Amino acid sequence: MKLFEYEAKAIFKRYDIPTPSGGLATNPAEARDIATKINTPVAVKAQVLVAGRGKAGGILFANSSAEAASAAEKLLKTKIKDVKVQAVWVEEIVSAKKELYFSVAVDRSNRCYVAVASSEGGVEIEDVAAKAPEKIVKVFIDSVYGFRSYNARQVAKRLGYSGSQMLDLASILLKHYQMAVEHDAELAEMNPLIEKPNGNFVAVDTRIIIDDNSLYRHPEFKKRPFEEAELTPQELEAQKSGLAYVKLDGDIGIIGNGAGLVMATLDAIQLYGGSPANFLDVGGGASADMMAVALNIVLSDPRVKVVFINILGGITRCDEVANGILEARKRVGFTKPMVIRLVGTNEEEGRRILTDAGIHVLDSMEEAAKKTVDVAKAGGE
Repeated sequence: MKLFEYEAKAIFKRYDIPTPSGGLATNPAEARDIATKINTPVAVKAQVLVAGRGKAGGILFANSSAEAASAAEKLLKTKIKDVKVQAVWVEEIVSAKKELYFSVAVDRSNRCYVAVASSEGGVEIEDVAAKAPEKIVKVFIDSVYGFRSYNARQVAKRLGYSGSQMLDLASILLKHYQMAVEHDAELAEMNPLIEKPNGNFVAVDTRIIIDDNSLYRHPEFKKRPFEEAELTPQELEAQKSGLAYVKLDGDIGIIGNGAGLVMATLDAIQLYGGSPANFLDVGGGASADMMAVALNIVLSDPRVKVVFINILGGITRCDEVANGILEARKRVGFTKPMVIRLVGTNEEEGRRILTDAGIHVLDSMEEAAKKTVDVAKAGGE
């Protein structure tokens, strides 16, 4: 789960990590009041869960409360990368002597957290790693001992600091790690972390992504303002129906049972030169009704030319899936082609149901994937 900037900054403040003064506004009048209270030039930032917000025009600057209100009005009428702006964060502009980068992220290959720091912040860390790898400081964090005070001091020293400044920076880095662990973060980032002219440090831009699997430990994020605006209609419907759905950029609809099988299906489609339009996992034991809902969601995306349904029946019964496919066809009256691979529990009955309805069923995943891509390249015919 990605957090909005205002949510992340509230968490940073709870851990006594310095951030600029600011407030959340949902209309120009609120933006004006916040800017008046801050009484300095301000940045007005669109609250959207997309990367590259600044480059897309989602951050405006204002020298007065009137300009802040005007900036908020402009942003609240726009979309950033097709996401409607429903709120803005108004905060003081902090003078920078130097911009740094620091993050704590999950390193899956090493099965641990990793702390990444750089003396060059405010830009994409991937660009820094590619152009100036010597500026990257990386510390793999022991899963038992964690990120300790001496680790934080070593990182601060490698960023070029000493004395009281080094200790101040190390304290921020240590709090940042504690915050990431206690919130089950996949990523917690400060970019930039600014060194002010007076030598103090402030986290100007913050980002937190929480592991979805840990959300039962964080009930405060169960219902969040503005979240629905970030989701596509298909994602909203899937969320209401308890389905795992992610919208992608291609034209081949994908439905499978089990996250691993769906991921393998995406890979197979790409292997044969196709482009998936979505990830949709109906889970184990999918009923006919659930299959009908899943098909309706996938086919509501106008880009989809063909649907690949890949079912490996275990708990899920193939005859239930077959009935769901026919029920979906009856309900929504779709005409787009389907390629179906059906293997497992009650597969003979499932195939009979679909064959009697004039729908061909395959048993080879590779053959089905290749056929799906061929149909998509032919324009869905």
